[in-house]
Amino acid sequence: MTGRRAFRWPSLLTADGRGIAFGGDYNPDQWPDEVVAEDIRLMREARVNTVALAIFSWDRIEPREGEFTFDWLDSVIDRLGRAGIAVDLASATASAPMWLYENHPEVLPVDKYGHVVNAGSRQSWRPTSPVFKRFALRLCRRLAEHYKDNPYVTAWHMGNEYGWNNRYDYSDTALEAFRAWCEAKYGTIDALNEAWGTAFWSQHVNSFQEVMLPRHMGGDSMVNPPQQLDFERFGNDMLLDFYKAERDAIEEICPGKPFTTNFMVSTDQCCMDYAQWAPEVDFVSNDHYFHEGESHLDELACSDALVASLAADHPWYVMEHSTSAVQWKPLNSRKRNGELLRDSLAHVAIGADAINFFQWRQSTSGAEAFHSAMVPHAGADSKVFRGVCELGKALETLSRAGVQGTTLRRRGTAVLFSAESEWATRSETLPSMRLDHWHAVRDWYRALLDAGTRADVVPLAHDWTGYDTVILPNVLALSDEDVRRLDGFARAGGTVAIDYATGIIDERFHAGLGGYPGAGEGLLRGMIGVRGEEFNILGAQAEGEPGEIALSNGMRTRLWQTDVTAVAPDTTVVATYEGDAAEDWELAGTPAVTRHPWGAGEAIYVGCDLDRHDIARLARTLFTKVDGVCVMPATGDADDDADAAETPAAVVPADGDDPRVLHTVRDNEDRTVRFDFYLNRSACPVTLTGVDGETIIAHRCAAPVADAPAAPAHCATVTLARNAILVTRTVR
Repeated sequence: MTGRRAFRWPSLLTADGRGIAFGGDYNPDQWPDEVVAEDIRLMREARVNTVALAIFSWDRIEPREGEFTFDWLDSVIDRLGRAGIAVDLASATASAPMWLYENHPEVLPVDKYGHVVNAGSRQSWRPTSPVFKRFALRLCRRLAEHYKDNPYVTAWHMGNEYGWNNRYDYSDTALEAFRAWCEAKYGTIDALNEAWGTAFWSQHVNSFQEVMLPRHMGGDSMVNPPQQLDFERFGNDMLLDFYKAERDAIEEICPGKPFTTNFMVSTDQCCMDYAQWAPEVDFVSNDHYFHEGESHLDELACSDALVASLAADHPWYVMEHSTSAVQWKPLNSRKRNGELLRDSLAHVAIGADAINFFQWRQSTSGAEAFHSAMVPHAGADSKVFRGVCELGKALETLSRAGVQGTTLRRRGTAVLFSAESEWATRSETLPSMRLDHWHAVRDWYRALLDAGTRADVVPLAHDWTGYDTVILPNVLALSDEDVRRLDGFARAGGTVAIDYATGIIDERFHAGLGGYPGAGEGLLRGMIGVRGEEFNILGAQAEGEPGEIALSNGMRTRLWQTDVTAVAPDTTVVATYEGDAAEDWELAGTPAVTRHPWGAGEAIYVGCDLDRHDIARLARTLFTKVDGVCVMPATGDADDDADAAETPAAVVPADGDDPRVLHTVRDNEDRTVRFDFYLNRSACPVTLTGVDGETIIAHRCAAPVADAPAAPAHCATVTLARNAILVTRTVR
């Protein structure tokens, strides 16, 4: 990507400034002074070497308008620094003090119903408010002037989770800014009318001053989809501009230290187009909170795979995750024994060189009092704090072994993610409102793990050089340029796989003509070698209708089937619809899955929804090569094989891909040293044979099972229990 800021990583206060960063958000302003002394003692015990400070401290720094007090913050930073703990200092603008809201209520956002979003939570401010920006940038400059030469402040933390509470603002200042944004994007009002399809429902506008925000329109009225998609882009851009204004205000005064802001990438949330944000930070950082249930580790790995791509092969920073339960979900599951360390090292396995939590000490009051922390309500004599100390020791071991600065080894398959397609799937005007692009990415990622391989997750806009296969799950919106890139990729020998909802609209939310998928003015249809006319949508609302349709290869579809009515002569039909339900919907014999040669490569089309296990089976059938090697073939009954990650104890070779084990590799610059990370995906023990290299970490690992095959003399046999992780180092 062009225009990216140079990578700069924050130094620790070690002799050489190196090491895996370990710590969390620290909020000493919540506690009396004597607790701070105890905190620093416990931090040293846990091997904490960095904290994020002052994220929500604006009211302490500026308790009254224009009155700045740094003494308390100076004292805390000095005590931390003398204890060897570096500070990632926040701009403190995430939440303004109450006096600002009281004196300047015009900074408060407005929701789509016209209600003012009142103060009292986080980010109760308009990104487009010039009044708020004036106060925020003044604070940034005062902080920069005061701490520019402080040796203990080694990085700047801009804002906090931009867009958490003010992603959508429908105020008059937002309206004015949206009109200006539209004029800058389209240039002429005719271009906007064309893009928005305003000939429909009498929505033509004569000037940019007639452009409106997609506010609530009454009842179940539907927002114009192109207008809504542009509003999503606008909200992303306004917050990105605000971040850059804060960063630039500090950098003008304090240019020597790296800048970041914490993204929010998990498959339950990804509210910004972080492919646009990543080039504007000096190092990528992310807040990730685990998904409860059996997808826990897989979801973490999928989210991290996207963050690793955003970081462009550089190490990245876990700015927040949790030691155990949070307090903001409908179901706030705690972590099982071993998961605190396992999750943390899983992030390291996928490229992270910093492991931090929200927060250091669990609050006794406020909205996050029941959010777990490094020091819980139970105090230091607790399982959680002992787990934190165990983690600190493990990270120190990895640092000494040389993990920091190594690079995650890429795979041969990329699952493509598009923030704009994720936004588009939220529209209530699509053939089905059950579409979810990001969840489809997660399902394909997990299915590939089940098939015995690991993929990368890559933004659609990024370079795909070096990949053999790209997969587009529910990438609804494809521009002509996107399709031309796919065309060139396949013609050069790559495999392109698209599914049922990919490319059904362009970047303007316009449906193409001539059949589905319509993106690229027919080029995408030409690539896949089929043409669809209609979408067959299933659902429980249709009483008495079939709830699923069988495929000729034994798979089943339960939501969406594209009615393919034309097939190119050189297209291979892999599976068709069959059975009574297919007959009932007049789909019997209609192609469901196809493959088509294109140049030196091929295009695969999956014209219906499939569950994760069926996708895994399909991957074994269709993707003959992944990462330059054959995908693991089925070993027996297809359904049993798809569930391999959940079967009882198994013995598998360490140098092969197996669905029970998540295996990643990190290399040093010249690939003379490699670190192998093995994580047990299943709830049952897995024995690895032929484990090469020196063992660095063996968490929840045990002696081999009695009947395990003998390993080569220079290798080891290791049994991984549930939530286990094994890390080895090999020097060439």
